Amino acid sequence: MSQTASTIYASPTDVATYGEYTIKQDPADPRPLYRFTGRITADGSSGYRAEPGRYHLYSGWFCPWAQRVTLQRALNGLEDVISVSYVDNSRDARGWAFRETYGPDPVNGFTLLRDAYEVTEPGFDGHVSVPTLWDRETGKVVSNDFITLGIDLATQFGKWSNGADLYPGHLRAEIAELDSWIGPAVNRGAHGAARNETARAALLDAFATLDARLADSSYLAGGQLTEADVRLWVSLVRYRGHTGDLAVLPPLSDYPHLWSYARALYQLPAFRATTDFATFSDPTAVLAGWDSEP
Repeated sequence: MSQTASTIYASPTDVATYGEYTIKQDPADPRPLYRFTGRITADGSSGYRAEPGRYHLYSGWFCPWAQRVTLQRALNGLEDVISVSYVDNSRDARGWAFRETYGPDPVNGFTLLRDAYEVTEPGFDGHVSVPTLWDRETGKVVSNDFITLGIDLATQFGKWSNGADLYPGHLRAEIAELDSWIGPAVNRGAHGAARNETARAALLDAFATLDARLADSSYLAGGQLTEADVRLWVSLVRYRGHTGDLAVLPPLSDYPHLWSYARALYQLPAFRATTDFATFSDPTAVLAGWDSEP
């Protein structure tokens, strides 16, 4: 491929020409929203063996779901095992694209992330999302399921990891139970909380419960850093930097134990390295406090 700007990068986001991006899901279509659900396994029994250099992660700095996976990658010391690149922060109906902001697609030279989906499933008509895991060996997308991707990075690359265990067997049921209410109330509920009284009540009740839970513990489960903390933190950091409609909600500092917990995690190199406030906060947002000691 000729290494010229016209072949490396997508044209600028142009909603006037292409329209807004929309997720088209026919109620009669039984396929999941996140259609690619392949799993990585240490022994290769899934068809995708955990191997260094085989997989590439397409991510987005702005996205909490994508940060879950880049954070697991960093916490497990897999930076040299799984490569990563980032799509541009804006999109039109074509979906996420590769532009000068973060550089070209280093693996395939695609200009649109949709191209990876089209190669994998010709005529692809579903949701194009980050994170997306690409397999260099088969030349296809393995998964865009952010939940199982994070778990696989946490559990299947032990041979090359730093030994961190963020999804220990004895805590998996507790992690799932936490996700059963933190997921809908915080991860998926925060953005609706400013306009919906039910969502607002659920969010603030979850914050109060978390604040009490963290009064005598540094982590959510088992007294250690786990996948549960990863899932919660990516939403807390975006809530803390909220603007617009969310600005009417109480600040995270109203929950002292929860705010201390969030700041303590930010002191860890992996959390800091995978966070770019500018991609999800208005430049005028008050972001002070993250570097202060909890």
